Amino acid sequence: MPKKLLIIRFSSFGDIIHGRCVLAPLKEEGYSCDWLVRSDLVGALAKDPNLNKCLSFERSVGLVGLIKLSLNLRKEQYDVIYDAHNNVRSFIVRLIICFLNRSQLIVRSKSRIKRLLLFKFGINKFPKPFKAMESYWLPLKENLSLKGSLKTIAWPESPREEEWKILKKSIVLAPATAWPMKSWPVRHWKKLIELLPEESFILLGGPSDDFCEEIANVAPSRVVNWAGQYSLADSCIHAAHARFLITADTGLQQVADLAGVRGLSLIGPTAFGYPTLGSLKVLEVDLPCRPCTKDGRGNCEREVYQECMVEITPERVANEVKGFIKKESS
Repeated sequence: MPKKLLIIRFSSFGDIIHGRCVLAPLKEEGYSCDWLVRSDLVGALAKDPNLNKCLSFERSVGLVGLIKLSLNLRKEQYDVIYDAHNNVRSFIVRLIICFLNRSQLIVRSKSRIKRLLLFKFGINKFPKPFKAMESYWLPLKENLSLKGSLKTIAWPESPREEEWKILKKSIVLAPATAWPMKSWPVRHWKKLIELLPEESFILLGGPSDDFCEEIANVAPSRVVNWAGQYSLADSCIHAAHARFLITADTGLQQVADLAGVRGLSLIGPTAFGYPTLGSLKVLEVDLPCRPCTKDGRGNCEREVYQECMVEITPERVANEVKGFIKKESS
């Protein structure tokens, strides 16, 4: 009978996709995995064949609702609890589930001292580059004596036929980021499209990413704007089946990385956004102030605002795309 394992990771989108990498190797080694996630991010785990159950937590239910949920989860008699979030809410959940139970508890470290050294004093003790997928896998591998390893997965669902036809002939752009500091400038996205006049593009994003329409208007005959038109689960599917993806450090980068999609990751101020599995090429600028933030929050103190992103030029990105197209056609 498979051992029962509960993963606790409420958010964010990118972190959930990072953590999703553990599901396939865990299933291969005989574990049945459930996942406790924030209700608005269930789409990041949609239809994963390696996941037994997706359990959702609605923030509006507050502390009382969280306690009730945790008491219900005690009845599941999990063999292993993996707290991959390690915050106050996840502490409450794991405390209630594990109290007087035999569940093995594994907690993913947030390396708070290393974060303090890096973001307050500029002393970087993290691996360079920091590969977040490995940080989710190694606590499980070490504590459960697992023999498997991380690898790309076949995404569990294909797009609809009409979407598939567009995806296979287009370059997918994912310009949206959770925080503005790590965004590639809108003018750069527009210039990139102009530099590749023979190519067609798809824009992915959420309902609030209105700037995608401005980017699409550069060449309406060649650019399809899907921002806000699809669910989070569908956007993941599109990224996972892309011909080629260009992203400015968003959760969709992690999807492409896990799916083995070729593409470019444009990384600026953040410390933890690097891909792990090798299909994505990182473009960055070497500046002494980098990294200055864990996720793009904060202010830039450079004379040129966002210099680390601005200096990743559209010409540089376009040349990388042309190299991919040349290999694709040869």
